[in-house]
Amino acid sequence: MIHFFDFFSSKNSTFHSLPPEISEERRPWRNFLLTLFLLILATALSFLYFNISQNSANVALLYILALVLIARGTDGYFWGIFASLIGVVCVNFLFTYPYMALNFTLAGYPVTFLGMLAISFITSASTTYTKRQIQMLAERERLLVEAEKEKMRANLLRAISHDLRTPLTSIIGSGSSYLENGAFLNEGQKKELVRQIYEDSNWLLNMVENLLSVTRIQDGASNVNKSYESVEEVVAEAVLRLKKRLPDARIKVQVPEELIMLPMDAILIEQVLINLLENAVLHSKSQLPISCFVVRENDFVIFHVRDYGIGIAQERLQTIFDGTPYTGNTSADSSRGMGIGLSICKTIITAHKGQIGVSPCKQGTDFYFSLPDDTGHGEESNAKDIKFH
Repeated sequence: MIHFFDFFSSKNSTFHSLPPEISEERRPWRNFLLTLFLLILATALSFLYFNISQNSANVALLYILALVLIARGTDGYFWGIFASLIGVVCVNFLFTYPYMALNFTLAGYPVTFLGMLAISFITSASTTYTKRQIQMLAERERLLVEAEKEKMRANLLRAISHDLRTPLTSIIGSGSSYLENGAFLNEGQKKELVRQIYEDSNWLLNMVENLLSVTRIQDGASNVNKSYESVEEVVAEAVLRLKKRLPDARIKVQVPEELIMLPMDAILIEQVLINLLENAVLHSKSQLPISCFVVRENDFVIFHVRDYGIGIAQERLQTIFDGTPYTGNTSADSSRGMGIGLSICKTIITAHKGQIGVSPCKQGTDFYFSLPDDTGHGEESNAKDIKFH
């Protein structure tokens, strides 16, 4: 559950790195010890300065500096205001004639006292307010990230409930037909039922691989296990894995001639490519080979999966990465839903600080995603084909 912090309560005005029950016990002592240490340090430095210069004019500045640090390092307004009072008393008692005695009746000193106290209060209040604003912005950003994660989970659950039902129903139906009517079926009909069970089982296996891919993305969109990987090897491995599942798939691959190394989780990026390629093979009804090509543009490397099939309905393009089931009549979506795979693709690419999109073409559809290129080589280069046998 997400809790909103009450920023007007000193107990809850900062983030706790410790568990709440431990943090609440230790923070008052931490605030007290930090305040005490900085006041003692300011007093020691003031004595050192006063003994060297025999001038107390700038002693107050050392206490104001300590006050700023106290306000920055403690919770709420209390410790800054408390330090302001102690600082004013120390300046009067230790560094104002008569020394080692409080005397607020000297000519002009009441004005000096009130001025220093006002400066201390304003400094403490403004520093504490600024710190709380920073904390509020950080908390707001955290809540936005949490909301995005919750939206992603909800979309995945919707997609799972939709996409699991169809293959499971088909497997149960085919298995039931085989068991109940096996004696009356010829060999061709039996093979067709087994083939349907095999295809639906493969589809479920792919879905499980997608869900396992999500578990590699830990708590937060930026925590992926990145290492520098060869783009050519990642693309080749993805195509080889897909061809094991779909041996008849025709895919034309083109990558830049020079070696491109990108920071990525290779397993996750391979899964993205497999999802896009499989969707193109199964749903596009393309009469031409699927094109998978990579280009380098400025500070990004862009991966394309282009089919030359029947395309996707315009209204579907707006929500295709949300994981929501599509209820249209377009035949490109009629076999099995693409929602869960594309939703996971978006999650993976977002975790890599990249972008994913889709563009309708005159013939077919172009899915693409970009990954940041931090190597400093943004120029385009010649391309080469990769052949698979």
